[in-house]
Amino acid sequence: MDRHSLDKSKIKVLLLEGIHENAVRCFKENGYSDIECYKEALSDKILEEKLLKAHIIGIRSRTEIRSNLLIKTPRLIAIGCFSIGTNQVDLHDAKMMGIPVFNAPFSNTRSVAELVIAECIMLMRGIPEKSIQARNKIWMKSSCNAVEVRGKTLGIIGYGHIGSQVSILAESLGMRIVYYDIEKKLSLGNAKHVATLEDLLKIADTVTIHVPSTELTRNMISANQIAIMRKGACLINASRGDVVDYKAVADGLRSKQLAGVAADVFPKEPVATGEPFVSELQEFDNVILTPHIGGNTLEAQANIGIEVADKLVKYSDTGSTIGAVNFVEIALQPNLSKQRFLHIHKNVPGVMREINNFFSLRNINIAAEYLQTDPEIGYVIIETESELDPSVIQDLRNIPHTIRVRTLF
Repeated sequence: MDRHSLDKSKIKVLLLEGIHENAVRCFKENGYSDIECYKEALSDKILEEKLLKAHIIGIRSRTEIRSNLLIKTPRLIAIGCFSIGTNQVDLHDAKMMGIPVFNAPFSNTRSVAELVIAECIMLMRGIPEKSIQARNKIWMKSSCNAVEVRGKTLGIIGYGHIGSQVSILAESLGMRIVYYDIEKKLSLGNAKHVATLEDLLKIADTVTIHVPSTELTRNMISANQIAIMRKGACLINASRGDVVDYKAVADGLRSKQLAGVAADVFPKEPVATGEPFVSELQEFDNVILTPHIGGNTLEAQANIGIEVADKLVKYSDTGSTIGAVNFVEIALQPNLSKQRFLHIHKNVPGVMREINNFFSLRNINIAAEYLQTDPEIGYVIIETESELDPSVIQDLRNIPHTIRVRTLF
C-alpha cells in the first residue's frame, strides 16, 4: 500500500454478513468514511470484484478468503474475522502477503456457554422428543430417561475461553465437571482435569466440545469414541463442524448408545439465510439442530463489532498487531511529530541491516524502531525524524525480501 493511510477517506472498508453497527460506528469515529456493508455473504465473483478496491475487510463465518482469492487483493492490508474462529481464512498465505488477521476470542463466550447449558438441560430431560410429540398431538408425559443435571457429570473437551465458562455455569447448577485439554490449564472451581479423552468419555453423562478445527481435532469424535461413551450419554457440539463425524453420531443415535445430541455447527453450512440445509441428524426426534447461532446474541454481536473493529483501526492507524492470530504482535506508542512506516519482510539474515543502512546513507535519523520476527517473517515499525518522500518509500520496497511497506503519519 502507498500513502493511502495518510488520508483515511481513501481507505475502503468492506463489512459483510450483517456485522453489527458498532463496527461501523468505530470506524467512523476514527475518521473512516468509505465503508460498504452487506447483510449477507457475497458470491465468489462479486467478492473478488469488491476485494480489488478494499483495504480492510470484515467477515463472519460464511465468507471464505482462501489463497486463490488473496492473490487477487492488491490493496488489502488487514482482515477482521468478527467471530472466535478464523479457519475461514488461509492464515499462513495471508501472513506471507503481509496481511494480519484479527478476531474476537472473548466477546461471545458467554453466549455460546449459555446455549450449551440450555441444550444440556433440554437433552437430559428429553425435551426435543417430547416437544415434537406434542406438536404431533401425542401426549408423552413420562419421566423415563428424564433426569436432573444436578449431580451429573459434564465432560468438557477443550478448556479454553468457552469451555471454562461452560464449566462455571454448569457447576453453579450442581454438576460435576471433568475436562480434557492438550494444554495445561488452571482448573476453575471444582473442575477436574483428566489425562486422556478416553477417560473423559467413559465417565461423562453429557459431553460438550469446544476445540478449534485443526488436523488434530478433525473427526476427533467418531465411531470409536462414541463406543467408549457411557450408554445413554448426550453429545453437544458448538465448536466446529468437522470435529465430529456426524454419520457415526447418527449410528450412535440409532443404536441408543446416545440418548440425545445437540449440533450448532456442521461440515457444510449454507452460505445465506434461507438456503437448503441437509444433515444426517435431521431424521431424529431427540436431536437439537441450530444454524450456527452459538454466538448470535445481540450482546455478543455488539461486543464483537467493537472488539474487532478497534483492532483493525489500531493496525491501520499505528501498525499495532496486538490480537492478530497470524502475525507477530507488536505495538509502538505513536509520536505524531515523527514519520512512521511499517516494513514487513521475509525473515532472512541481512534485511534489517539493509533497512538501517538505507537510512544511514541518506542521513535520515531513526527516532524509534521496534522489530519482532517469527520463523518466516519480520515486522518492524520505524519512526524517522524527517518525512520520507514517495521516492524513498519506493526504494524501501526494492530492498530484497520485502513483502510490504506502508507509511502512516
